[in-house]
Amino acid sequence: MSVRMNEERFDELVSEALDLIPQQLAEAIDNVVVLVDARHDEEPDLLGLYHGIALTERDSHYAGSLPDTITVYRDAILDICESEDDVVHEVAVTVIHEIAHYFGIEEDRLHELGWG
Repeated sequence: MSVRMNEERFDELVSEALDLIPQQLAEAIDNVVVLVDARHDEEPDLLGLYHGIALTERDSHYAGSLPDTITVYRDAILDICESEDDVVHEVAVTVIHEIAHYFGIEEDRLHELGWG
Protein backbone atom coordinates (compact mmCIF):
# COMPACT_ATOMS: atom_id res chain seq x y z
CA MET A 1 0.00 0.00 0.00
CA SER A 2 1.47 3.30 -1.01
CA VAL A 3 1.60 6.45 1.09
CA ARG A 4 -0.25 9.59 0.07
CA MET A 5 1.67 12.81 0.60
CA ASN A 6 1.43 16.26 -0.93
CA GLU A 7 4.30 17.59 -3.02
CA GLU A 8 5.23 20.29 -0.51
CA ARG A 9 5.68 17.79 2.32
CA PHE A 10 7.77 15.51 0.12
CA ASP A 11 9.96 18.46 -0.89
CA GLU A 12 10.45 19.23 2.83
CA LEU A 13 11.65 15.67 3.39
CA VAL A 14 14.18 16.01 0.58
CA SER A 15 15.42 19.25 2.13
CA GLU A 16 15.67 17.58 5.55
CA ALA A 17 17.62 14.69 3.99
CA LEU A 18 20.08 17.18 2.49
CA ASP A 19 20.54 18.64 5.98
CA LEU A 20 21.77 15.20 7.13
CA ILE A 21 24.90 15.56 5.02
CA PRO A 22 27.88 16.36 7.23
CA GLN A 23 29.05 19.98 6.89
CA GLN A 24 32.45 19.09 5.39
CA LEU A 25 30.85 16.98 2.67
CA ALA A 26 28.12 19.55 2.01
CA GLU A 27 30.79 22.21 1.48
CA ALA A 28 32.48 19.95 -1.09
CA ILE A 29 29.35 19.68 -3.23
CA ASP A 30 29.61 22.05 -6.15
CA ASN A 31 27.53 22.61 -9.28
CA VAL A 32 24.77 20.15 -8.35
CA VAL A 33 21.02 20.75 -8.44
CA VAL A 34 18.61 18.52 -6.50
CA LEU A 35 15.24 18.06 -8.16
CA VAL A 36 12.04 16.19 -7.35
CA ASP A 37 9.99 14.61 -10.12
CA ALA A 38 7.06 12.22 -10.07
CA ARG A 39 8.69 9.33 -11.93
CA HIS A 40 11.49 8.48 -14.32
CA ASP A 41 9.95 8.08 -17.79
CA GLU A 42 11.88 4.97 -18.79
CA GLU A 43 12.31 3.32 -15.36
CA PRO A 44 9.16 4.10 -13.35
CA ASP A 45 10.39 2.18 -10.28
CA LEU A 46 13.64 4.17 -10.05
CA LEU A 47 13.84 6.04 -6.72
CA GLY A 48 16.63 8.48 -7.57
CA LEU A 49 19.17 9.32 -10.25
CA TYR A 50 22.47 11.16 -10.32
CA HIS A 51 23.24 12.59 -13.74
CA GLY A 52 26.55 14.29 -14.29
CA ILE A 53 30.28 13.92 -13.94
CA ALA A 54 31.35 12.51 -10.59
CA LEU A 55 33.74 14.67 -8.59
CA THR A 56 36.43 12.00 -8.98
CA GLU A 57 36.12 12.20 -12.79
CA ARG A 58 36.20 15.97 -13.22
CA ASP A 59 39.13 17.58 -14.93
CA SER A 60 39.93 20.95 -16.52
CA HIS A 61 37.32 20.30 -19.25
CA TYR A 62 34.57 20.37 -16.63
CA ALA A 63 34.82 24.15 -16.17
CA GLY A 64 31.70 25.89 -17.45
CA SER A 65 29.62 22.70 -17.48
CA LEU A 66 25.93 22.79 -16.71
CA PRO A 67 25.10 21.65 -13.18
CA ASP A 68 24.91 17.95 -12.42
CA THR A 69 21.47 16.83 -11.27
CA ILE A 70 20.17 14.58 -8.57
CA THR A 71 16.54 13.70 -9.11
CA VAL A 72 14.42 12.10 -6.41
CA TYR A 73 11.33 10.35 -7.77
CA ARG A 74 8.42 11.08 -5.45
CA ASP A 75 5.77 8.63 -6.70
CA ALA A 76 8.20 5.71 -6.92
CA ILE A 77 9.22 6.27 -3.30
CA LEU A 78 5.65 6.72 -2.09
CA ASP A 79 4.68 3.47 -3.87
CA ILE A 80 7.10 1.36 -1.82
CA CYS A 81 6.37 2.94 1.57
CA GLU A 82 3.69 2.04 4.08
CA SER A 83 4.00 5.01 6.44
CA GLU A 84 5.35 8.53 6.59
CA ASP A 85 8.25 7.22 8.67
CA ASP A 86 9.09 4.85 5.81
CA VAL A 87 9.05 7.81 3.41
CA VAL A 88 11.37 9.84 5.66
CA HIS A 89 13.80 6.91 5.76
CA GLU A 90 13.62 6.13 2.03
CA VAL A 91 14.07 9.77 1.01
CA ALA A 92 17.15 10.06 3.23
CA VAL A 93 18.65 6.84 1.85
CA THR A 94 17.91 7.91 -1.73
CA VAL A 95 19.38 11.40 -1.33
CA ILE A 96 22.53 10.11 0.37
CA HIS A 97 22.85 7.33 -2.22
CA GLU A 98 22.73 9.78 -5.13
CA ILE A 99 25.10 12.23 -3.45
CA ALA A 100 27.52 9.34 -2.95
CA HIS A 101 27.48 8.84 -6.73
CA TYR A 102 28.47 12.50 -7.06
CA PHE A 103 31.50 11.72 -4.89
CA GLY A 104 32.35 8.78 -7.18
CA ILE A 105 31.14 5.95 -4.96
CA GLU A 106 29.93 3.06 -7.11
CA GLU A 107 26.71 1.08 -6.69
CA ASP A 108 28.37 -2.06 -5.30
CA ARG A 109 30.19 -0.12 -2.60
CA LEU A 110 26.99 1.69 -1.61
CA HIS A 111 25.25 -1.64 -1.13
CA GLU A 112 28.16 -2.86 1.00
CA LEU A 113 27.80 0.26 3.16
CA GLY A 114 24.03 -0.21 3.54
CA TRP A 115 23.03 2.71 1.32
CA GLY A 116 21.85 0.59 -1.61
